[in-house]
Amino acid sequence: MKSAKMYLERVTEILGKIENEEKDSIDRAARLIADRVEKDHLIHVFGSGGHSIMGAMEVFWRAGGFANVNPLFPAGLSLVDSHPNIERTPGIAGSVLRYYGVGADDVLLIINVNGINPLTIESAMEAKKLGAHVISITSPEFASNVPKNMAARHPSNKNLHDLSEVVVDVHVPAGDSVVKIPGLEQTLGATSTYAVCFAANLIFIRVAEILVEKGFSPPIWTSANVAGGDEANKKNLAKYLSRVHHLYPMF
Repeated sequence: MKSAKMYLERVTEILGKIENEEKDSIDRAARLIADRVEKDHLIHVFGSGGHSIMGAMEVFWRAGGFANVNPLFPAGLSLVDSHPNIERTPGIAGSVLRYYGVGADDVLLIINVNGINPLTIESAMEAKKLGAHVISITSPEFASNVPKNMAARHPSNKNLHDLSEVVVDVHVPAGDSVVKIPGLEQTLGATSTYAVCFAANLIFIRVAEILVEKGFSPPIWTSANVAGGDEANKKNLAKYLSRVHHLYPMF
């Protein structure tokens, strides 16, 4: 299938750009996060709307992930229980951040490919007001190609990458999908989920490298589906159950 090969090539190209061109930004993001891990801060992660929430899900409570990741999953945000307009609704970001305990000197990792919606933009603005460090996983190319004053945009017309202390560029093109089939005007095959999940994992892998080099053992989840997994996870669950909103008791 020519279309399958085309899709594989485009996704691989995007992942390659992240690995090759974002080393410095990934390292800067990782060092900010590693410093907070050492200080026993939670690492707040917000996939701010639509499918971007999957980027936060990717690094929360799964094998090889950091146990102190605190995802922001406000009710009504995911595609399972939301209306698409929620990411376009102004005035709610501050309440979300405060509910999840984002505070001074914390890190808020915002994952949003287009980086233009009100919830995304106001999350970055509110985080900065709270004194938190904003790291973004986003596509400046996408944001820069969305005209000003579109309904999807925040009224300020600001972009997430302009409001972030560190930007990890995922190189996703405007519109997200990349496969063109003859006779069909609209392209198919979204790329953003692969890109943001890859970038997020690269950041946390680098965090672990930095911490281990300093002699600090990071809190990492083991798969619960292998022998000894539950036993290995008991310590992390006991430590973070009362601090991370979406953890729940298993033992």
